[in-house]
Amino acid sequence: MIGPLTGLFGIWSLPINMILSIILGIFIFLLGAFVYFKWEIYWNKTYNGQLVTGGIFQHIRHPHYVSLLIVGFGLALFFYSLFALIIAFLAVPIMIWSILDEEKLLIKQYGQKYKEYMKEVPWRLIPKIF
Repeated sequence: MIGPLTGLFGIWSLPINMILSIILGIFIFLLGAFVYFKWEIYWNKTYNGQLVTGGIFQHIRHPHYVSLLIVGFGLALFFYSLFALIIAFLAVPIMIWSILDEEKLLIKQYGQKYKEYMKEVPWRLIPKIF
């Protein structure tokens, strides 16, 4: 279960207890999977080309991105890998950049409706944080 570099050379392991890391990783991964499937099910039931603002979209504007980030952090902890955790942290600014680009497209597509939605739901990924 330990990555090849960790197992062979003792590098890239996390500086926390392995069992704690694995258990925490499972919990975080399942949380990310829950957010993903909550988004996926709601999206497939409601999207018909219109702006979707109900369900999980009442709390955050980009649940798909946040679910992928949560899953990434969960997997990094589950595999007890410092390297994977660094990659998960590097994914955050990349996702933010993607979100900012996507929001420009959403403003072009939905116009004032999306701008109003941005005011109603100011949080892109994490309520009260960002």
